[in-house]
This record gives sequence, C-alpha cells and structure tokens, in this order.
Amino acid sequence: MTTPQDESAVLSGFDELAPGAAGPTGRPQTLFAEPPALKGHGPARIIALCNQKGGVGKTTSTINLGATFAEYGRRVLAIDFDPQGALSAGLGVPTHDVTTIYDLLLGTVKDTASVILPSGVANLDVLPANIDLSAAEVHLVNEVAREQILARVLRPVQNDYDVILIDCQPSLGLLTVNALTAAHGVLIPLECEYFALRGVALLIETIEKVKDRLNPAIRLDGIFATMYDGRTLHTREVLERVVSTFGSDVLETVIGRTVKFPDASVAGEPLTVFAPASSAADSYRQLARELISRGAVA
Repeated sequence: MTTPQDESAVLSGFDELAPGAAGPTGRPQTLFAEPPALKGHGPARIIALCNQKGGVGKTTSTINLGATFAEYGRRVLAIDFDPQGALSAGLGVPTHDVTTIYDLLLGTVKDTASVILPSGVANLDVLPANIDLSAAEVHLVNEVAREQILARVLRPVQNDYDVILIDCQPSLGLLTVNALTAAHGVLIPLECEYFALRGVALLIETIEKVKDRLNPAIRLDGIFATMYDGRTLHTREVLERVVSTFGSDVLETVIGRTVKFPDASVAGEPLTVFAPASSAADSYRQLARELISRGAVA
C-alpha cells in the first residue's frame, strides 16, 4: 500500500535533487534563493500564460504562481481570461451575478478596480470571468484597435500591483492576441507529451508577429514543463527535445504530476494553501524564485 509520502514521490516522477546535480532538464539544478522583500510596489509587470493546447496546466500554474508571488510579498492580480472561468473557481471567487472582465472589454463598466475581487490569499486579487467572455471576440471584432482593449483596461490598476498574470484561453484568437498585446512577458506551460510540443513553435511564431506588429516590448520569459513523470521514457524524451530545441528559454524548474492539483481545485485553494508542504507546492515556489532571479518579476 502506498503511503501519502510515497505517493508524492511516485507521482512527481523524480526525487528531490541536491544543488548542482543534474535536474530533469539535464542541466545542473540551481537552488534559487528566497527573494528579498520589496521596498515599494508597482508598476506591475504583466505576464501572459499561453498555450493554444488545453489541459497543459495554464490555469493551475497561474493560480499557484500567483499565490507563491503573493507569499513572497508581491501584490498580484490574476486575470481570468478564459470563458470557462476555471481560474476564478480555482481561487474560490464567484463568477455568477458579478461584473467580470467581459463587461470591462465591452465598455459597459469603466472602472477596472470595481470589478477586481479579493481571493482567500493575502496579496492576491482576481479579475473574474465566466461564460459571457465567449461572446467577446464577436463583439470586439469591429472595434477600433481591438487588439489593445485589454491593455487599456489594465492601465488604471497597473500601479497597484507588482505582477499581473493573465490566464489565457486555449486558442490563438482575438482574446489571446489582446493578452499578448498587453503583456510584457509570456510564460508557456508545456505538458510533457508529444502533441503538446508540436504547438509551441506555432505559439512562438504568433508571439513574434505580435512583437513585430503590436507590442515591441514583449518577450518570452520562459517555457516550463508540467505534468512531468520521469518514470516514462516518453516524458523524458519530450523534455530532452524541448531543451535541445529551445535551449535557455526552457526553465530549470519542472512541475511534476500529482493528484493534489485537482483536489486543491475542488477546494477552491492554491496548492500552496491546500497542501503547503507538498513537493508540488515547493516546485511552484522554486519556479517563482527562478522567475524572480531571471528578472521576469521584481
């Protein structure tokens, strides 16, 4: 019978590594230091978490990165930019009978701050979404400068936060282009599976087009592996292929597969709150520290 302690090790697919030992990416593992406290707050750096393939860990990563940055004293705004409203639900934020990001995009509500809701995590706020957002692309298609609407919506609150995370829907449509136009950086969660790998080149091509035509300041902050299970040859080969193709753009931190993620989602809590001592929560802390060390977040 597998004990809870054994279960964590089995499902993550790799053991905790000593600093300097080769990690799952094949490079020496760095133990990133806990970041110092900030002397002040804002303006926020905006990061879009994108992948046109669904089920790769975008929402889970947005929730847990946001909670971890908040744990490190950063003021965080998480934007639910997916009509499924999974980020809002995953943070226990109501999505029915509330004003949402959809109302801000259409201009029926002008005050961005009035739509933002607190989560149950200190320093972490949410701009919620629900199924109404699925109609946004139809309504916005004839708007002037339609790709820049989200950037305008966020401008009034940007100085109130240190980091703004956008959980994009699994497509490369107008909503995702809005997110990329508003963002300073892009994070790509990549499931360690062959078909997930195939779409990354297309996504990077889209980012380059947005950089050329709409947002010269955007940059790729990194690609990170999710749902890693080092027991399978396929998983290891996919990660090896990603590293050989994208090099230093691939972050050291790897997020293992674990049953705790859906359990935390049902509870409406980040994993750092639901199971703070779990290896998966530690992985997201490591990922947050790595991003801070790379300058993606102050």
